[in-house]
Amino acid sequence: MLKGLVNLVQGAQLSLFGAEPVVETAAEAPAARRSEADMLLNPRAQRELSLGEHRVAYELKRARRRSIGFVVGAQGLRVSAPRWLPQADIERALHHKADWILRKLVEQRERARRVEASRIEWRDGAALPFLGAPLRICLRPELTGVRLHEELRELHLGLPLTAGEDQVRDVAQAWLKRRARADFEPRCQRFGAALGVQMTQLRLSSAQTRWGSASADGSIRLNWRLIHFAPAIIDYVVAHELAHLREMNHSAAFWEVVRSVLADFEQARGRLREESIISE
Repeated sequence: MLKGLVNLVQGAQLSLFGAEPVVETAAEAPAARRSEADMLLNPRAQRELSLGEHRVAYELKRARRRSIGFVVGAQGLRVSAPRWLPQADIERALHHKADWILRKLVEQRERARRVEASRIEWRDGAALPFLGAPLRICLRPELTGVRLHEELRELHLGLPLTAGEDQVRDVAQAWLKRRARADFEPRCQRFGAALGVQMTQLRLSSAQTRWGSASADGSIRLNWRLIHFAPAIIDYVVAHELAHLREMNHSAAFWEVVRSVLADFEQARGRLREESIISE
């Protein structure tokens, strides 16, 4: 019975716990036990269960399929199961998969926290991250264009004090993109020479899921939002992408290529993962 159940679960690394899960519908669970502090929420959840010390809500979908599928996304946990499978077997599978589910839910909650923390208020007096340090946005109606005052750590925008957030954002981001290209190009040249590779073209990206990419023809894409980060982090992403011009993979050989120009790249990679909301 257990062997058949495990075979139904997609993916490996099932964590086996001795106790049976306690399962209630969302409507039946006491309100005190369904507090946000105690439970990882899914707004479309119909059911809840206890996994370790947490109450977990999940959305259950029945479908014409042969196995149980687990998806953890921004909305929480979603479970897809065959129409013929008894609810008790689904609950048992969830319990066996508890370690993976909890880890992914915590990762999603941490990502949401980072998204909120990285939100920029596009208004006079707000902070804007630039090369790892904050700049204060200052609206200056008497100015034309944009001026950076490095000593004051202020970015002066030639806009009226009544300018809306969209207008402030558009002007500031246009300046950030120009600065990004001016900053990235010499880094690419420096690391390209050190690695013995030739970058044929640099393009700025606005991707929501990647910091950079490399093509076999020598073209490199770098997300302009890297300009928000400290120079050491930008160096890591630049070296990472240029190293792909020698190793189009993430093998041990690839990481040795990166290490040849950045001996402590792991530190910058770790900081990027901690501080960012998208991947390399």
